[in-house]
Amino acid sequence: MKFTDLNARLRVFETAHDHCALPGLYLVARLDGRGFTRLTKETHPFEAPFDNQMRDYMVETTRQLLDCGFRMVYGYTQSDEISLLLHPQEDSFGRKLRKYTSILAGEASARFSLLLGSVGVFDCRISQLPRQQDVVDYFRWRQEDAGRNSLSAHCYWLLRKQGCSVAEATAQVKGRSVAAKHDLLFGQGINYNELPAWQKRGVGLHWEAYAKSGVNPFSQEVVESTRRRLAINHELPVGDAYTDYVCSLLPALQ
Repeated sequence: MKFTDLNARLRVFETAHDHCALPGLYLVARLDGRGFTRLTKETHPFEAPFDNQMRDYMVETTRQLLDCGFRMVYGYTQSDEISLLLHPQEDSFGRKLRKYTSILAGEASARFSLLLGSVGVFDCRISQLPRQQDVVDYFRWRQEDAGRNSLSAHCYWLLRKQGCSVAEATAQVKGRSVAAKHDLLFGQGINYNELPAWQKRGVGLHWEAYAKSGVNPFSQEVVESTRRRLAINHELPVGDAYTDYVCSLLPALQ
């Protein structure tokens, strides 16, 4: 059988289930580390529950994704996950979602593995959101999830370091209220409210414009041009202030 005939007959099996996002929808990609609990606590013993180097690896991986060829507006990372807001006019590959998920997962896995020095793998999924309010709610959701998980993680690892087994620590944390978790930490000299903001709220990255001075080689006059760079925010606000922060990025979508 000729190649052209094979190509025509078999290509359909590869593309029959291609799903393309509708024009104008907001796309948010969420990437999660695969097996990162074992990777970061056993294979590579990072400090528990939070480690500065691991944070930096996740921030650098997020930076890679924001500058890997797609039009990105905002990146947010907490724990072993990354969320990315694509520009609604991003139309690479005809907005085929399998292209976005495979490329973003590949870029993240490759960058993180190089930083770590061994294999670290991410999966990726895409949320298709119809309204700007849904975008704001999405990032509020992920930040509030970060806060809940952070408080529980600090309690869990405190108990583990005091000699509790995995089952004992898990049971004690699961059965406590938020106030009781704060009290548990405070009783050991840890004021949760004074812990670094990035541990409780995650880290945000967005593009910002800045003025750069230079010299015109012909006239020798000082001139200014507008460039863009990624700003990294380790001190994200919380609650309604975070809503305002995310909303401040949305005009860039127009």
